[in-house]
Amino acid sequence: MNNKVKKRKQSKANGRFYRRLIVICVEVFVLVVIVGVSLLLFTTAEKEKEQKEAIEAKSAAELFISADIPDKISKNIDTTEADDSRYGKEIADADYCLEKRIYSKETASDEEVVLAFAGDVSFAEGYANMGALSKRGNDITECFDEFILKEMRDADIFMINNEFTYTNRGTPTNGKTYTFRTDPENVKLLHDMGVDIVSIANNHTYDYGEISLLDTLTTLEEAAMPYVGAGKNKAEAIKPVYFVANDIKIAYISATQIEQGDNPDTVGAGENTAGVFRCWNDDTICDVIKDAKQQSDFVIVYVHWGQEMQDTLHWAQPDQAKKMVQAGADLIVGDHPHCLQEIAYIDRVPVVYSMGNFWFNSKTQDTGILKVTLNQTGIKNIQFVPARQENCYTRLLSGHEAQEVFSYINSLSQNAMLDERGYIQKR
Repeated sequence: MNNKVKKRKQSKANGRFYRRLIVICVEVFVLVVIVGVSLLLFTTAEKEKEQKEAIEAKSAAELFISADIPDKISKNIDTTEADDSRYGKEIADADYCLEKRIYSKETASDEEVVLAFAGDVSFAEGYANMGALSKRGNDITECFDEFILKEMRDADIFMINNEFTYTNRGTPTNGKTYTFRTDPENVKLLHDMGVDIVSIANNHTYDYGEISLLDTLTTLEEAAMPYVGAGKNKAEAIKPVYFVANDIKIAYISATQIEQGDNPDTVGAGENTAGVFRCWNDDTICDVIKDAKQQSDFVIVYVHWGQEMQDTLHWAQPDQAKKMVQAGADLIVGDHPHCLQEIAYIDRVPVVYSMGNFWFNSKTQDTGILKVTLNQTGIKNIQFVPARQENCYTRLLSGHEAQEVFSYINSLSQNAMLDERGYIQKR
């Protein structure tokens, strides 16, 4: 009997031992799983961090390269172009890019480049636009509808006319009715809009004297925002900016015809003095175009010309446009009249004489975005995307409103026309 009791006790002890052993094994297994999952999460987080850093580095590589931008930016030039591409070695040479103002740009497509152009934009303080912006929470995206904003941001390279100065210094030009300036901090609005390059060849770049122009140059450079049409001297003012995208090299040139007298309010750049690129002299701008043509595949001239609030052309516009085309311009886009003007073809080159006010004041005015799709052979298509500025708000037009704008432009134009979707064609 005692032996049976001992055996039962031993059996119970063994059962407790094995149950405890099983519990320990389960606990060890759970611990191993926890450690394994933790390691997996840590490894995944590290990989995500590396990917994020790689993306940020790639984005930084798209910063504009200018001789006046700090070295830390110039070292971020995108050198990922294939060695066998036409511009791979050029893009890989940081010093060369600095000297020549070359900018490498990634695109949404592997074969095409979408360019967009709008007209006059003003951030001038003390005027309606900035008052409206303040009421809308200082969010520039609240000043455009989602559809036109998408066109602005989706373009590979989006250009506007920056018709004001970035400065808190200087005095207004004596006797000038309208003088425009804004706090340099507002340069961030350009990036919020999706702008990639600005023209500063206009009659408001010098509104608060030379210091206002110099402050504008410094502000744009520090914001890594490419600009054309003005500089610290003539050599800088006439210098193009180049973009390389999908192995297509695009030259941007900007100049102004405005204030044609001997003593203009907006001073032209001199050999050693700051100013704008004045193009009343055909020879200078034609020489710049010819040189840019030798250095690139596609030459764009963005020019400030015409008469304010006149939808008919000033005689100097078509006259100089012909000479620009003969010099090698592949596309001419104009601004300054604050209204739309005709479109035309000179030989095979499209000329859009005025893009009007894009986001400039509170008036109700028709405007738009010129959308140009390039490939290796040149222009694939060119489209005018209609919009309307109203109460300091710009929106995309569609339906009968869009057709009215197309009809209006067609009524002004002689040898070109917009079809029902806004594509520009020869008549």
